Amino acid sequence: MSGELYVGLMSGTSLDGVDAALVDFAGTAPRIVASAHRPFDAAQRAELLALNVAGSNELERAALCANALSRIYAAAVADVLAQASLRPSRLRAVGCHGQTVRHRPGAGYTVQLVNAALLAELCGARVVADFRSRDVAAGGQGAPLAPAFHAAVFRAGSENRAVLNLGGIANLTWLPCAGDIVGFDCGPGNCLMDLWAELHLGTPVDLDGAWASGGHADASLLERLMQDPYFALLPPKSTGRDLFNEHWLRARLAHGADPQAVQATLLELTARAAVEALARHCPGALRLIVCGGGVHNHALMARLRALLAPMPVDSSAQHGMDPLLVEAAAFAWLARQALEERPSNLPSVTGARGARVLGAVYPP
Repeated sequence: MSGELYVGLMSGTSLDGVDAALVDFAGTAPRIVASAHRPFDAAQRAELLALNVAGSNELERAALCANALSRIYAAAVADVLAQASLRPSRLRAVGCHGQTVRHRPGAGYTVQLVNAALLAELCGARVVADFRSRDVAAGGQGAPLAPAFHAAVFRAGSENRAVLNLGGIANLTWLPCAGDIVGFDCGPGNCLMDLWAELHLGTPVDLDGAWASGGHADASLLERLMQDPYFALLPPKSTGRDLFNEHWLRARLAHGADPQAVQATLLELTARAAVEALARHCPGALRLIVCGGGVHNHALMARLRALLAPMPVDSSAQHGMDPLLVEAAAFAWLARQALEERPSNLPSVTGARGARVLGAVYPP
């Protein structure tokens, strides 16, 4: 195995847990050697959700949560190293995004929970973390960061493509054959559907979108949801649970709304917001490549295909990368960029004043 081995760690807005990918960059394309998933338990998930808003003693709670997260991250790193029978010394670095609990670039800050020093200590490997702050300092949104990686992996010189990541928040990357790459958060991905499923089904997800499929979208509710000013904003733009949360949803619900109809409407919202953003900001797209957990929501994928027909809507698996590991692999790539002192933000995506090397390095 080569000396170009990195582990990427990702825990996103969906709050389902940590994805780890051991990636070899020695070849012409990144190759995922091993992967692991460490789920969050109910208490961890509840605390992360609570830290998305102001609360009592939140500084200490955030610090303790960062320590606990770092232990989960370290366990995920150990999992992939064990699968590949590798020692930590074989890694060039671990790239860790951390867990976003506040994202307010308009106010000049973004917060991702991780104790990178503790993670380096536990892993016995170099850690690169805090990728967003440098871009925010340069006047950017600090997000999304995956578009540069999408370009490295999915761009084709013969076909205008777009990549849709369906995580907790949905983000879109425009990959034209020539010209600037564009990327932005286009709206909620799974976060509102997951929230509603947990409230009404007692499950963290609506498996395969089955509950939503059994209901009918409420046209008037959909119109109220789509009227949020965020959808009309021009890129660069990014969002998160700071906007798309339970309070946001309940403020737009009619009294006595049927829960299953609401779920069907939330699925339609995710699909419509992505499709309308694609039409508006990705002119001439010939193919949509989809990654993230939403790929496994069969009802959502079917709706995207119906709305976009005859455009092909592919899983990233059809292009050589597991849809659940694209973001983890992206943070392995971002760590590599940092060590090689190469910029990894795209000013055309984030709105930063220029290209910047992202990430803070913690030696082993």
